[in-house]
Amino acid sequence: MINEVFMPALSSTMTEGKIVSWQKSTGDWVEKGETVVVVESDKADMDVESFFSGYLANIIVEAGDVAAVGSTIALLAETEAEIETAKQQGGTTAKQETAPAASTSASAVATAPTSVTTETKENNGRRNGRIIASPRARKLAKKLKVDLSTLKGTGPHGRIVAEDVEMATGSAPTPAAAPAKAVTPVIPGQPSIPTAPPPPSAPPTPVTPGQVVKMNTLQNAVVRNMMVSLSVPTFHVGYTIATDNLDGLYKQIKSKGVTMTAMLAKAIAMTLQQHPLLNAAYVEGGIQYPSGINISVAVAMPDGGLITPVLQNADKMDIYSLSRTWKGLVEKARAKQLQPDEYSTGTFTLSNLGMFGVNQFDAILPPGQGSILAIGASQPQVVATADGMIGVKRQMQVNITCDHRIIYGADAAAFLQDLAKLIETNPQSLTM
Repeated sequence: MINEVFMPALSSTMTEGKIVSWQKSTGDWVEKGETVVVVESDKADMDVESFFSGYLANIIVEAGDVAAVGSTIALLAETEAEIETAKQQGGTTAKQETAPAASTSASAVATAPTSVTTETKENNGRRNGRIIASPRARKLAKKLKVDLSTLKGTGPHGRIVAEDVEMATGSAPTPAAAPAKAVTPVIPGQPSIPTAPPPPSAPPTPVTPGQVVKMNTLQNAVVRNMMVSLSVPTFHVGYTIATDNLDGLYKQIKSKGVTMTAMLAKAIAMTLQQHPLLNAAYVEGGIQYPSGINISVAVAMPDGGLITPVLQNADKMDIYSLSRTWKGLVEKARAKQLQPDEYSTGTFTLSNLGMFGVNQFDAILPPGQGSILAIGASQPQVVATADGMIGVKRQMQVNITCDHRIIYGADAAAFLQDLAKLIETNPQSLTM
């Protein structure tokens, strides 16, 4: 029997996926539940498991190529004798748009995306004599010339992960050096990190004038989302917030690992408790009020595009846990290891170009949300004081974009007033 491997839907917005790498070669035996391919969705790289066992007889979509969700990307043969038949069938199957309807086999193979492959009957990174390692670990081992067979896996069920390879070469960070991997806060008083800059990477490939450069999967996802967003009737409201007291608190607690991102997210989440409409979203015929306050924060990706990791239940987490969670999400985002619930469950989005010196800007509303807050740079400004004198205060300009189908100008203004009041007069509440 010849079974077909389909391109899975790894997210609700995914229409096509790119093959990052095949974990098996043509002719290799594939166990049920074993990772056979790594697919780049519109959000992250995900391991894809096989639901059936068989020989990987024909790889139809090679690494680096793109296939539509539901299309056939490979064929599995249950016996060696059927491998040649599968190779001949591959040419025909590749032309089919949806393999399930056109399958010539008695049953089609399904695939399931997982972030950490659930594996059974394995010990110390091996199953039935084969080495079980994550795609990242294999890539790193090849780069560092590490023999995976000599390693003991520390991942789930003994799986070898990238950290095991790093430890074997002495390149893993020591506990004292670990903070260097986290996002470093910028100057006190400048709201930062929500749109975190990409880390240093290899120099970009030179672009020839007039050349058309193909977009990657994530960039194409951004295009689709923005087109959906622009069909929503929105409006913008701006507000100026003094940050002197917030800066003072930041100076006091930043040594404990607190980031400005966490402080801003916490302030927004606490304010949303009083304004649930700003945390809601339009659905056909009504307003959907989510059960939690989940703050999405925009992060720029090294290879283009952006993603919005989610600080779930940000209003209920203490500022220190929130900061640790944010640092971990940024690292996972840049390694393309975020799980669907870590990027698709946001109820309100925070975006910031202030770290680049931008004074103010308007953000585009993400699909499925009712509001997004754009934060500009915090800068010293000459202002008139209450006693009629001239003074200097640090101020930042924030602009909120809202879905006008459910949120009106007065709603947005009330939210911004309360956010400003918290930041300007009671930032200590962020630590309680």
